Amino acid sequence: MNLYQASLTLATRGRGPLDISRRVAALVRDSGLETGLCQIFCQHTSASLLITENADPRVLEDLEGYFIRQMPDGDPRYTHDDEGPDDMSAHIRTVLTGASLLVPIRHGRLALGTWQGIFLWEHRSRGHTRTLVVTCMGD
Repeated sequence: MNLYQASLTLATRGRGPLDISRRVAALVRDSGLETGLCQIFCQHTSASLLITENADPRVLEDLEGYFIRQMPDGDPRYTHDDEGPDDMSAHIRTVLTGASLLVPIRHGRLALGTWQGIFLWEHRSRGHTRTLVVTCMGD
């Protein structure tokens, strides 16, 4: 088994999705692996990783709308607000969506479905610099 690991540092523009599919795919190509697994890990507690539809932007808009309705900023029931009213809601969104993904590598490429993309989802209202660790393992 071979291992390849790299970091991705990304600037977000604030709350919402950033399609990182091409960046991750480039790292898979750089790994030289034909078959295996690609694990993507977000080193933050207020941003997450998702695989969802990449063709119709309304899907992304609807997901963000759902997050806003279900985990509103500044909810008076939250006790953690050290970094502002969007602090705890961002943490909840991250816990529910996840900090890592595992995607198969097949024939040297990510084995995503036709309409699937990999997204870094910023849950804070302003932009941040986010770091991801991408580990590819296989042959």
